[in-house]
Amino acid sequence: MLDLEVNAFVQRLAAAVQARGEPWIRDVVPALGGLALHFDPDFEGAVHDLAAELIDRCLKDGLPPAEDPGHEVEVPVCYDREFALDLEEVAAKTGVTPDEVVARHAAGAYRVLMIGFAPGHAYMSGLDAKLAVPRRASPRSQVPAGSVAIANEQSVIYPYAIAGGWNVIGRTPLVIFDAKREAPSLFALGDRVRWRPISRAEFEQLAKVSGR
Repeated sequence: MLDLEVNAFVQRLAAAVQARGEPWIRDVVPALGGLALHFDPDFEGAVHDLAAELIDRCLKDGLPPAEDPGHEVEVPVCYDREFALDLEEVAAKTGVTPDEVVARHAAGAYRVLMIGFAPGHAYMSGLDAKLAVPRRASPRSQVPAGSVAIANEQSVIYPYAIAGGWNVIGRTPLVIFDAKREAPSLFALGDRVRWRPISRAEFEQLAKVSGR
């Protein structure tokens, strides 16, 4: 079960580890409930022992306070049935109408808990409990870029066309990840996310502007 307090603790621990600036660490990657340390494979040392000592020091010295909430990101979403591949099924599972699924999803206040699985793939808390359906029994071999999907207690956006098993209920025209941008990912840890329902016509217009 998703524990937001544990997630907040992991993010604070990640900040403490990064602040140490250890030369043998290449990257610090906080997840929903765990922390991955990527180390330099050419480093000559017992990295597992060093990692354990580093974490112990950070905990003993005290973690930094919880950071202020991140930026607020507004995401336009078209819930048109052509884009909402699983909307009807989600409605059937939850016992509400497709329009209510859309209304409940768009009304939530979301927060980015981690970036993972694929570059720019943000996992967000804030999903209405009524919509907490499990992942699809049969994942798709390819989910279209920008697909907005839900599963369990979270919502995600597929940054580009990749395989996935979450329930797709809409699509955004925004480019979620672009390695050429100064900030490649549209989202960062702690960002607050709000969905803005849009029409198919506005989707097409925004897609042209974003270069999708």
